[in-house]
Amino acid sequence: MIDAHHHLWDPTRRDYPWLAGAELAPIRRPYTVDDLRAVTDGAGVHATVLVQTVPEAAETEELLRTARAEPVIAGVVGWVDLTAPDVADRLARLTGLGPLAGLRHQVEDEADPDWLVRPDVLHGLAVVAAAGLVYDLLIAPAQLAAAVRVADRLPELKLVLDHAAKPPIAAGGWQPWAEGITALAARENVHCKLSGLVTEADWAQWRVGHLRRYADHVFGAFGARRVMFGSGWPVCELAAAYEVVLDAAVSLTGSLTDPERLEVFEHTAARVYRIG
Repeated sequence: MIDAHHHLWDPTRRDYPWLAGAELAPIRRPYTVDDLRAVTDGAGVHATVLVQTVPEAAETEELLRTARAEPVIAGVVGWVDLTAPDVADRLARLTGLGPLAGLRHQVEDEADPDWLVRPDVLHGLAVVAAAGLVYDLLIAPAQLAAAVRVADRLPELKLVLDHAAKPPIAAGGWQPWAEGITALAARENVHCKLSGLVTEADWAQWRVGHLRRYADHVFGAFGARRVMFGSGWPVCELAAAYEVVLDAAVSLTGSLTDPERLEVFEHTAARVYRIG
């Protein structure tokens, strides 16, 4: 299978502001390629997508060098300043460093719910599309409406929704998340990752049954051909070990046909991120 979403980081070498909270102390340590191999080697993972964690080009450059040296990492979703006048040149430079598959920004942290549709951001996203790269959407439910507008404005841009836009599982919430997912899924250039659900649930008491309603809605809206599995490792370790997350994903796809499961666990990611 392909794990379409994981991270590597080292707090001894770089500042990760989002890791500062006391509740994140269990994962505030270096996670290396060796750690990645330890969790994926026995899981049938033949390729992975490594995703940025801070809005710094220097991190992306390091991730690309790491991917170039590590065969299992087939692609990197990095970061670039979409609002920079020379964004095309910056993308070209990154592309030359390693297997850049896409870009991402922590849009969920932007105070402006319409940040994605600012003219300078839309211009940057158009450059991403022209470069043949994917754009990962790291957003909260309140930003789904803006994501719909981006998908409409840039139908040539492949969009991948990370963590299903973080549904309010722990609180048992449903709307407006569910309506937003339905609207975004109606745009054929959008795909969705079956990832991050365990960390949106109660970390200590979650069960697969708590996730099923949300996963079923994702499959009903997008269809298996536009859904891909991502572990969200090592963030997932706050709620579950890698193998537990994988077991949960297998359970959540239990009602799918064998060809549909192949889409979720391999083919969708391979097509979207151009793996293999």
